Amino acid sequence: MTKTLNYSYGHIWKVAYPILISLIMEQLLGMTDTAFLGRVGEVELAASAIAGVYCLAIFVTGFGFGIGSQIIIARRNGEGNFKETGNVFWHGVYFLSCMAVIVILLSEAASPALLGLLIESEEIADAAMDYVRWRLIGFIFAFVTVMFRAFYIGTTQTKTLTFNSIVMVLSNIVFNWILVFGKLGCPALGIAGAAIGTSLAELVSLIFFIIYTLTRTDCKKYGLNRRIRFSWKKLKDILSVSVWTMVQNFFSVSTWFIFFMFVEHLGERSLAISNLVRSISGFLWVFVSAFASTCSSLVSNLIGEGHTDSVPRLIRRIIKIAYLPVGALALVFMLLPQTVLGIYTDIPDLMTASVASLRVMCFSYLFTVPALICFNAISGTGKTRAAFILEMTALTVYVVFCIVVIAVIRPDVSVCWLAEVVYASAMLLICGLYLRSGRWKGARI
Repeated sequence: MTKTLNYSYGHIWKVAYPILISLIMEQLLGMTDTAFLGRVGEVELAASAIAGVYCLAIFVTGFGFGIGSQIIIARRNGEGNFKETGNVFWHGVYFLSCMAVIVILLSEAASPALLGLLIESEEIADAAMDYVRWRLIGFIFAFVTVMFRAFYIGTTQTKTLTFNSIVMVLSNIVFNWILVFGKLGCPALGIAGAAIGTSLAELVSLIFFIIYTLTRTDCKKYGLNRRIRFSWKKLKDILSVSVWTMVQNFFSVSTWFIFFMFVEHLGERSLAISNLVRSISGFLWVFVSAFASTCSSLVSNLIGEGHTDSVPRLIRRIIKIAYLPVGALALVFMLLPQTVLGIYTDIPDLMTASVASLRVMCFSYLFTVPALICFNAISGTGKTRAAFILEMTALTVYVVFCIVVIAVIRPDVSVCWLAEVVYASAMLLICGLYLRSGRWKGARI
């Protein structure tokens, strides 16, 4: 039981800290677009909300493939079969590059009609398409970057992720400032400028990874410098691991898109408010996500050490330590809403109208913290299929709430944000019951 004692509060924080820094940097990328567009107009702010979630639903599918690749890379790295990590990396690069091109072509054909069908306001639909068109071009760079991330996490060389995230965020701020407002002789492109700026930041991120890999990584050791022979069997093996994560990520983000579709029917103001609140929520989410990822990793380690009975105690400890930063930030946001909202917009009426929704969102994290940590604990046990089914159950409850309350009753937007409380409560209940049942014990991965 000696190793179990290492999972103290200090050790949990030590594991969570690097993940947290990387996630904060990545979250700032989306927050940058919102902060700039909040100073352009409500239509642009509302359109970027829908377009942002629309693009995210596509991106996380590719990101899910990267997570599956990361698991295989980590396994080969642990076995000492280093050259095979490069083989997996290059297969992933080829697959995701093709996927990015297909996504762009399909989007050009289908997105105008799809967004026009889903969005009531023609003005918002046109602005959203401007954003989507330029943003998806950046996926050619972003999807390749996903594989670099998978490689460095899988081979435990994680410090480069922090450097890369900082470079990417700073690039995005500069490009947004130039292209959204029309600085340094460039035309003011508004919402299209925000999308182009983010795509260019993703290109900078990819260039950083390439230079870092060529200069600081042993390419020969990992087989990154040799030509590979493409194998459909190898791709099929990677997909067999990745498919559950790809589907899970897509459905998880798609429900956000559904939420924004329902809110859009309440008016441009409600949609603009929801975009502001979602961006602020993202800052709280990175803290919960960092501790949830830590939980998944430590639970897996603990079971591997033969200390399955200590898993519930570890989960309780992680929930307690996660509540500290999340609770403190949520309290500050609730007490100083105007100050926080002022970071994203300088429209006084919009700030005032957003306060109630912001407070409801902050309250939802009382349930989100334990729910997400328990969910990731189940994934950490190796029961990924069970975790997928549990999340689909919680998401069904979420969608039913959106249909009944938002679409039928059409309440104030702050009431719509109770959907987050409903989702997190459902997730916490079903994940808690599953963990208590003990059916996760004995899983092999």
